[in-house]
Amino acid sequence: MWQGNHQSRENLRIPLFFRRGAVYLICIIVLFVSISIMTTIKPAYRVSSQMITEWTSNIDSSIFLNLIGMENRAFKQALPEEQTFPDLSSTLFQVATSVQPNDPRSLLGKELPGFSTFDSRILIAGEGTDYTNLPMESSPPLEEVLKEREAVLEEEELAEPVPEQEGTPTTGERDVVFIYNSHNRESFLPHLPGVTDPNRAQHREVNITKVSDRLAKGMEANGIGTNVSDTDVVAMLNDRGMTHAQSYQASRNVVEEAFASNDDLTYIFDLHRDSVSRDITTTEINGEVYARIMFVVGAEHENYEQNLALATKFHEMIEAKYPGLSRGVLAKEGAGTNGVFNQDLSGNSLLVEFGGVGNKLEELYRSADAVADVFADYYWDAEAVNAEE
Repeated sequence: MWQGNHQSRENLRIPLFFRRGAVYLICIIVLFVSISIMTTIKPAYRVSSQMITEWTSNIDSSIFLNLIGMENRAFKQALPEEQTFPDLSSTLFQVATSVQPNDPRSLLGKELPGFSTFDSRILIAGEGTDYTNLPMESSPPLEEVLKEREAVLEEEELAEPVPEQEGTPTTGERDVVFIYNSHNRESFLPHLPGVTDPNRAQHREVNITKVSDRLAKGMEANGIGTNVSDTDVVAMLNDRGMTHAQSYQASRNVVEEAFASNDDLTYIFDLHRDSVSRDITTTEINGEVYARIMFVVGAEHENYEQNLALATKFHEMIEAKYPGLSRGVLAKEGAGTNGVFNQDLSGNSLLVEFGGVGNKLEELYRSADAVADVFADYYWDAEAVNAEE
């Protein structure tokens, strides 16, 4: 009897062994087939690190904090007390469709031509700033930028910045700030008679470079040695057969040459003017009209956090001294934008939108003086800290 039962159990083990073996064999075959498919399909269809980045970018960051917090509870301190684990179905929906219910741009950006240019992140929103009034970068054909136009100036008698006062700290013979203009012919409609199209607001002389000169004078009045580039980037593009979209590629040479010729350079400013309407880019402070500014940070290089830290600090200081002057800090990346803006060359590089196409130089000059005033506070405070260390 015992022998019969033993024999029955042995008979049962054999099919079980084969069943397990068959499962292992099937798994191995599936594995080899999967590897074969992944290595033989066209690169365009493979799962790349960029694809994984795009998938995970649609996941709420709090999910990762919650997951890490399961292992180390210290990470959960970064979450608000009322924060709960995000809804799994909503997360899966976002990963599968790249559509975020609270951000209509995620749906419209792929359906409306040109809408993807608004795929920017407002890191710090100044007064009135939202996704309906993001900075707009006009990109007219180069031949349109090069056209000769009439321009009028009525602000030539404006008072110059307050001259340097006795006892003001100074950098001496050292130029520590460099100012340039990647879109150097961006002009302003109030100074261009007969021009109403923002894309045609371009001029060889009456343009954003005058704001750069004014900012440099304000820096110098506060003892900060400043050098302003006089390179006509638009002419450079024309000479080299490049397009207006390649402006940052051309201006990169300007910045690199500035660094190569001056070891003292520490801060870099690229000044632009916005293309949005005047009501967005204008404010009144203490009875005076100012052109508002906005900081743009290129998020497509690995050290952009340094530029972001500087822009954030500068925004906070400006808002404390000139409330409402700053529209905030914007990160730009993705299709339709440069995404670097030469800021990878220095952690102390800023792109600043000064006013808009509807502002007057009088208003822009006031803003330039204010920025110079606040930057002087920032610079000399930083120098004092470095001296103590």
